[in-house]
Amino acid sequence: MFLFTSAFKSDVAPILRGHAFELVDENGKVRAEIKIMPAEPSTKMPDGSVGHPESVLFRLFDSEGGPNVKISATEDGSGIVLGGESGYVQILSRTTNPTIKLANNNGDVQVINIK
Repeated sequence: MFLFTSAFKSDVAPILRGHAFELVDENGKVRAEIKIMPAEPSTKMPDGSVGHPESVLFRLFDSEGGPNVKISATEDGSGIVLGGESGYVQILSRTTNPTIKLANNNGDVQVINIK
């Protein structure tokens, strides 16, 4: 646990190192995290491909624990998802086909591909 007593304290550590970082609220709920996710070579992806490389993942959670913001970086690209009560926006720039996906909670989906 870290205790910050002054914003002007001069003995601030120059770097914080670890394998993961979690920010929790006053109730102990995780509200933000950054961590390294291991590769999952046998996971079937929504686009039909198989496998997911190791990634660095940053997530922001709402007060109910829902991940409203996800940002990831992998060896073959990156992605971002912005979600909320009404749906989500996903931007993927991995491999050879970048996509933007818009979805609402009614099941309506629109995908934009560059060809």
